[in-house]
Amino acid sequence: MSFSRPRSAGSARTAVLSLAVLAMTVAAGGCATSGQSDPARGGAASGARPGIGPESGGAASAGARSAAPSPAVASPSPAALPLAGRVVGIDPGHNGGNFSDPGYIDQQVWNGREDENCDTTGTQTADGFTEASFNFDVATYLRADLTAEGATVVMTRQSNDGVGPCVTTRAQIINSAHADVAIDIHADGGPARGRGFTVLEPVADGPNDAVIGSSQQFGADVRAALLADTSMPESDYYGTNGLINRDDLAGLNLTTVPKVLVECGNMPNPTDAGMLESPAFQQQLAQAFTAAIIAFVTGQPG
Repeated sequence: MSFSRPRSAGSARTAVLSLAVLAMTVAAGGCATSGQSDPARGGAASGARPGIGPESGGAASAGARSAAPSPAVASPSPAALPLAGRVVGIDPGHNGGNFSDPGYIDQQVWNGREDENCDTTGTQTADGFTEASFNFDVATYLRADLTAEGATVVMTRQSNDGVGPCVTTRAQIINSAHADVAIDIHADGGPARGRGFTVLEPVADGPNDAVIGSSQQFGADVRAALLADTSMPESDYYGTNGLINRDDLAGLNLTTVPKVLVECGNMPNPTDAGMLESPAFQQQLAQAFTAAIIAFVTGQPG
């Protein structure tokens, strides 16, 4: 690279003046066109982000018309979801492998009032569809629905091919997560003539004293949602108006969060069994439970 020799002072002054005049001319031309649309960019000002407005670094000149923003549908922010920031516990009763290990599930655990089995196998329909499978199917649909509504979901088991955990451990998992609300999913093994769902609510026994009222409110929300959003009737053989108090179940006795247990139908009954085996009905149940959970945590009826 070569360097020029210094010019005289007069020449320098002349060059400076020429440059100043040239700069003023360019600036004037720029101001005159800064608000005009660029047809190659669909009418947006040069450098502008479509649908946002004038380019950064300055507003459009007076009298210039900006292009209309393009319509857009924004995804809901996490804060706009009804269960954002909420923790929901789901306990799918029993487990698919419980049949294989009676020694484990028959061990005795303290449920807050008395001893009971660590777990049980659950019931089944006449054609062999197990309660454990039903419970996990509904829980899986429910987890997806709740997650879509912004919730953090805690499950007491992650598959249907294991053993346990014990009912006391299930309660501890949900309590330790500090869930805002929890639901135990089951199906009943009542008399074959009987039909319908029952919502089981806790009775005060010490550990659960602080959540009896809120559990009863949640139970009312679940009952209302099942009647409104599913075709399963209230039980005609168990409880009253689809509700019953239970003081002999660890999941309810030991809970420190609002919780109910739902017998979603009666597996020995042929009509109920047909519904409980149907994936469409299982999804319907999950949607009803989601509506009840949203109603409970927001205080707004579904």
